Amino acid sequence: MLDITVYSTSWCCDCRRAKHFLRDRGIPYREVNIDDDAAAEAIVLQINNGKRKVPMIGIEGRYFSLSPFDPYKFAEELKIPLNK
Repeated sequence: MLDITVYSTSWCCDCRRAKHFLRDRGIPYREVNIDDDAAAEAIVLQINNGKRKVPMIGIEGRYFSLSPFDPYKFAEELKIPLNK
């Protein structure tokens, strides 16, 4: 099982899509709201060259932005089929 972290905000529709994608496939993840966690916000800013770009996904120490949400890219990064 992969260790997945979704860096998100409560207002972000792409964040909701990414979390729904994972829940819909029964993939466990940890959510970190960068509005409430300054250290997580710093990680997002560092990875995205100073941009507060969410959702940002962390998979076992590897990070990528999913803004705009792209289910094809997400499935590819997770190494799972697109369709459940």
